[in-house]
Amino acid sequence: MGLFDKLAGWLGLKKKEVHVLCLGLDNSGKTTIINKLKPSNAQTQDIVPTIGFSIEKFKTSSLSFTVFDMSGQGRYRNLWEHYYKEGQAIIFVIDSSDKLRMVVAKEELDTLLNHPDIKHRRLPILFFANKMDLRDAISSVKVSQLLSLENIKDKPWHICASDALKGEGLQEGVDWLQGMSYVIFL
Repeated sequence: MGLFDKLAGWLGLKKKEVHVLCLGLDNSGKTTIINKLKPSNAQTQDIVPTIGFSIEKFKTSSLSFTVFDMSGQGRYRNLWEHYYKEGQAIIFVIDSSDKLRMVVAKEELDTLLNHPDIKHRRLPILFFANKMDLRDAISSVKVSQLLSLENIKDKPWHICASDALKGEGLQEGVDWLQGMSYVIFL
């Protein structure tokens, strides 16, 4: 048993369930990321765009995650807010190669952060600057600047460069989110 597992046990965090909202524009890689986080025998081979939302579950050593994979298509984004009250953490996925829609991603993030069900809560937000394998991808530092993440002062946040197809950067993000369990269960 690792040190974090022992600590989690002492703090009563053993296998607590966390409700995570996975948000971002369509085609950013949300479903692919969630699929890669599941055990290899539960992963789907063919990923199709999410219509509406889907619910996925996976476990780490001390937390059980229920992830609401919300469609990022424009006509479905207004449905996100119906799940904000249930969310205990947010994963926000950005296509780091889609410079044209970075402004739209920032607008959606700003709308999210200013929503009454989110604004006054200290929800941890994990950002995945995804698709780092693509030639036109910009760095996670540049994504952070374009989204003005430094202005988020009332919520813990972290950004990871990721390549969801290969699974690169995902474990770092999950480890950070798992480390935020003290915030989640306040």
